[in-house]
Amino acid sequence: MIILITGASHTGKTALAQRLLEKYKYPYLSIDHLKMGLIRSGNTTLTPVSDDRALTDYLWPIVCEMIKTAIENEQNLIVEGCYIPFAWAKDFESEYLTNIKYYCLVMSEQYITNHFSDIKRYASVVENRGEDEDCTIETVLRDNAEILEQCQKYAVNYLLIDGEYQINIEL
Repeated sequence: MIILITGASHTGKTALAQRLLEKYKYPYLSIDHLKMGLIRSGNTTLTPVSDDRALTDYLWPIVCEMIKTAIENEQNLIVEGCYIPFAWAKDFESEYLTNIKYYCLVMSEQYITNHFSDIKRYASVVENRGEDEDCTIETVLRDNAEILEQCQKYAVNYLLIDGEYQINIEL
């Protein structure tokens, strides 16, 4: 089984992937790690602050083929990151799609407004984000509203974080 976890920055994608790894013993691939490996090795002219569309266009075909390889080898894998396009399913034939579960994490406006200090506090729970000065309540509100709009436009599965932060995925 392949589990895709995506969503806006600071929604808990990496933390969820880590919890699933611990619970199910499925390995996970952080697309951010792949991105940084390709950037640091000089295999791309893109940078960590390149446009998200350009990063997605570059990274997704690589990740897509890694997913196909895992399925062909009957291996489980969790893939997490914001570089998964909303039209991801078009890149897989039906025999692959039966082995993929997709989850997009989205925080509601109410959740963000009521829990922004928690969002900031837990930002580095798995990975060190450094200063993280670009994370403001305005950017988190904007990014999650855009993600929700795209989830609805593409009719993809999303998990709305509204009252309490409780995400439970059973495989």
